[in-house]
Amino acid sequence: MTATPTIAVLGASGHTGRFVVDELGRRGLPVVAVGRDAGRLEQAVPGVPHRVALVDDPVALAEAFTGCDVVISCAGPFLDTADVAADAAIRAGAHYVDVTAEAASAAQTLARWDVPARDAGVSVVPAVSFFGGLADLLVTWATPGGQADEVDVAIALDSWHPTAGTRATGARNTAPRLMISGGELRPLPDPPRESTWHFEPPFGTLGVVELSLSELVLISRHVDVRELHTHINQAPLDDLHDASTPPPRGVDELGRSAQVFAVEARVRRGDTTRRVLASGQDIYAVTAPLVVEAAVRLARGDGSPGAHAPGELFDPVDFLTSLAPHLQVRELAAQDDGRLSTA
Repeated sequence: MTATPTIAVLGASGHTGRFVVDELGRRGLPVVAVGRDAGRLEQAVPGVPHRVALVDDPVALAEAFTGCDVVISCAGPFLDTADVAADAAIRAGAHYVDVTAEAASAAQTLARWDVPARDAGVSVVPAVSFFGGLADLLVTWATPGGQADEVDVAIALDSWHPTAGTRATGARNTAPRLMISGGELRPLPDPPRESTWHFEPPFGTLGVVELSLSELVLISRHVDVRELHTHINQAPLDDLHDASTPPPRGVDELGRSAQVFAVEARVRRGDTTRRVLASGQDIYAVTAPLVVEAAVRLARGDGSPGAHAPGELFDPVDFLTSLAPHLQVRELAAQDDGRLSTA
């Protein structure tokens, strides 16, 4: 690793990409912004060195990534871009991380690029983001020994103002939603199961529906679990499905929206239940410190070659607590198993 690693950000002109570039700048790390349009890059991240390459050209991308220690890809939909970007990063001798919420993309990246990454001596880590990596790290925190009878992840958002990229990804991502039941991957029921989750304040008790994203792929890769389910409250889904919902609007000096969130992992093994909660502001903005922290740790050698889930590589307690004040994380008192109740 170089003393001060250089990080390439693919899709730097997008909404999440700009947060990532800003976070790297706050940490004093050299950044190379990569995208398909020089004018958009100059406008979105002025003063940041940039290189132009099309996301469907692995040779051009590898040239753009040359000299970089880590590539962070914020360019979705990842079902279309992750293979090319990971290939290009490996060709350039760089670690690769992305921020996909797409389960099919995360699974494909882990399966397809494990051996090439090992051969190249680099790490490939998909879905280091609010959806995916955060839940994986929370569950890993709450699962000493990597075995559990039941894992529930519950997500509460007070609202969801989706970006254009989120809408494009949703239209592209038609893969079946999955759960783990009886120790096996199974399709989610249609319609999805409704239940009630008792969140900590300020959310309180909310109706939730079962909806899995990339966290299921990550968690199941390294946690031996018989039941794994992810739940989210209904209000943000209504926002997402409403075509008139506007995109996020910054309200503070960091450009974050007013949206607040909570993510709770509840893990039961035998008679023992552990609960870990993360909370913060703006799901897009908080992805930046998550993925940048992963990139920095990979650059300094905290990992191993091959394709991995975040929870396989990083100590979850050290990783997540290092993200304050962007993210507040704490272990909650274990309570009875009635935190989730069927509606």
